[in-house]
Amino acid sequence: MDGIINVYKERGFTSHDVVAKLRGILRMKKIGHTGTLDPDACGVLPVCLGHATKVCELLTDKRKTYEAVLLLGRETDTQDVSGQTLQEKEVNVIEEQVRQVIAGFLGDQMQVPPMYSALKVDGKKLYELAREGKVIERKARPVTFYELEILSMELPRVRIRVTCSKGTYIRTLCHDIGQELGCGGCMEELLRTYVEPFALETSLTLAQIQQLADEGRVEEILCPVEQLFADMPACVIRSEFCKYMYNGNPLKTSWVELRTGSEGSMPVPEIRLYTEQNVFFGIYEYQQDRRQYKLKKMFYGG
Repeated sequence: MDGIINVYKERGFTSHDVVAKLRGILRMKKIGHTGTLDPDACGVLPVCLGHATKVCELLTDKRKTYEAVLLLGRETDTQDVSGQTLQEKEVNVIEEQVRQVIAGFLGDQMQVPPMYSALKVDGKKLYELAREGKVIERKARPVTFYELEILSMELPRVRIRVTCSKGTYIRTLCHDIGQELGCGGCMEELLRTYVEPFALETSLTLAQIQQLADEGRVEEILCPVEQLFADMPACVIRSEFCKYMYNGNPLKTSWVELRTGSEGSMPVPEIRLYTEQNVFFGIYEYQQDRRQYKLKKMFYGG
């Protein structure tokens, strides 16, 4: 089987747990997830099967949307409620202050990754160092918050919806908001509702996937790889030039044409390429200086 399954990761499972269980359910080894969710978090976790594992890093780069509960007045070593409390303070802020501070995080920001994370320093994961009682300096990284909406507020708790770029830690956002307000804060709940183009409403639990596997219906829920690139024009390579495509060579623009029914004109920055037999081959990017298409990612043939 080749494609992506929109899994609903339940609380208590690690992302690796989900992959391990799916390997047993589907009886196949070539499976990979598309971005870690903390064990206490739940929600959308796209999982790639077979040839689709080639798209894992591309999905990791996609925008993601979360709903989180920020608990003000408490700081922990993990920046969420599962960690050890470092300090507690009274929450004397008013709602308008909270709204102003949260709005200030919208847009491009620099974020310092938490110690309890899987990032590596000198070959060792930060959380491993943290468990040894070590705290090391981490460089701030650029992140972007495209949307920050307050869904409800009953202080000391604030429920927010966040749409952000890759590499963003919602735990750290909650911590930073607390710091800015002067009372501290940590994350109490986290639900991932969207990983482009997968939504919470269409996600399935491991139990549901097991049932479909027992009924021989797993292929019904597989998202084809090419669907991830639906925003790219679909093009066809003329049969006499297929040998260049199969060898991974750059392609002249005259060898490629828009698939029947597609609108627009050539060349375009990126295309998804098919054979004349309608077999999806891969995605190509246009090189303006050489006036040719260069292979970016191949999905044909494993």
